[in-house]
Amino acid sequence: MEGRPGRSRHPYELTDESPVYVISVAAQLSGLHPQTLRQYDRLGLVSPDRTAGRGRRYSARDIELLRTVQQLSQDEGINLAGIKRIIELENQVAALQARVAELSAAVEGAAAAMQQREAQLHASYRRDLVPYQDVQHTSALVVWRPRRSE
Repeated sequence: MEGRPGRSRHPYELTDESPVYVISVAAQLSGLHPQTLRQYDRLGLVSPDRTAGRGRRYSARDIELLRTVQQLSQDEGINLAGIKRIIELENQVAALQARVAELSAAVEGAAAAMQQREAQLHASYRRDLVPYQDVQHTSALVVWRPRRSE
């Protein structure tokens, strides 16, 4: 049970990752022979969990993966080494997508914190001061003539 992502911490909660099927049931559900499941396990294509007595226990996700392996092998003509590489790459893509989502959430959190700090800074400005604006110097000539008193 350890080492597999998505495992529930609650021991009685069933998920797609819960190892519940013995090899004979997994073989029936996947439409494969039990010896084929053993071979896939030896090759590392589908690695079910093990009981204390070393018996294999397959999850619903494992059953789906077995069906995918069979479909790629039978319908697409891909050899087992190619299927193993496809599975590895799909797992890598899933891990990278999870990491991107995690980093995106962190960036959004940091941006929100920055906006909040910026708003606090603007709220702290003194409102009794007038901003200084530099007067532009020109070369215009102004002639002053005093008004005549009448």
